Amino acid sequence: MSSTSRIMRPDDANIVGNVHGGTILKMIEEAGCIIGTRHCNTQSGDRCLAALARVERTDFLHPMFIGEVAHVSAEITYTSKHSVEVQVNVLAENIVTGAKKVTNKATLWYVPISLQNVDKIIEVPPIEYSSPEREEAGKKRYEAQKLERLEDKVRNGEIIMSVSLPEPFTVVCSQSSLIHLVGPSDCTLHGFVHGGVTMKLMDEVAGIVAARHCKTNIVTASVDAINFHRKIKKGCVITVSGRMTFTSNKSMEIEVFVDADPLVEAEKGKYRAVTAFFTYISLDKENKPLPVPPLKLEGEEEQKRFEEGKARYLQNKAKRLADKERQQ
Repeated sequence: MSSTSRIMRPDDANIVGNVHGGTILKMIEEAGCIIGTRHCNTQSGDRCLAALARVERTDFLHPMFIGEVAHVSAEITYTSKHSVEVQVNVLAENIVTGAKKVTNKATLWYVPISLQNVDKIIEVPPIEYSSPEREEAGKKRYEAQKLERLEDKVRNGEIIMSVSLPEPFTVVCSQSSLIHLVGPSDCTLHGFVHGGVTMKLMDEVAGIVAARHCKTNIVTASVDAINFHRKIKKGCVITVSGRMTFTSNKSMEIEVFVDADPLVEAEKGKYRAVTAFFTYISLDKENKPLPVPPLKLEGEEEQKRFEEGKARYLQNKAKRLADKERQQ
């Protein structure tokens, strides 16, 4: 078990004091990287660093505010030959009243990369399980995420292009992009971007898309699986693009892509590095949910993405209800 704590400051939050979802995602990834790297270096041989490969769906259970202390705890729950599953919990503490609340629960997958050779993946030391059932459950999670990650890599290929002066409430109206030059402070010891840095940028773009669509205060409600397909090297220019794919009465789904352009090694060409779906909700001045304007669809491709988003929405809704019933 590993834990870190940090007080939330104004630059961690939006204009109304809600801590950015990307800030929390970055802290979650840092905690996962620490425990994953420590575990993978408990054996003799090459020293290594745990690199983020995937983040499972992450729900933002309660908002966090400026002045609260975020307590982030991480635990390794499964290991395969070349990967580590880390469960992370985030607890927000009001240090004035003493009140505490669980704000996030996340599952992350890491692979250990050699410090001597960035293309070499180190074998992971096995962990001891409290029961055979826990080990079997972990194995099932591992196989499921591995299959979904491969399917996602095959499915994604297109790059979003900028469009100006669109009709309100259409996909192209809220579609947004952010360009970022990867610097040393963004990177690991290997010279590749921290997963948490990438996720923070993705959340910012998703937030811009949601705000452009609703014209209200918006907050992150959940993040579906984030797939890291390829590493992003220091010096790359990354384009983080987001587009609205689905709206329900009180939520909206935004698909986010991260495309990397190696400036120094331009001959390698631009490539898609990360993909994910973010869900946002619209809030009024009292932080109560507001109706989301319906998305106006244009063309068969947008209709197809909308139906796929609706299926994800209904699946996640059913899962939340089932989880709620189990806890009662």
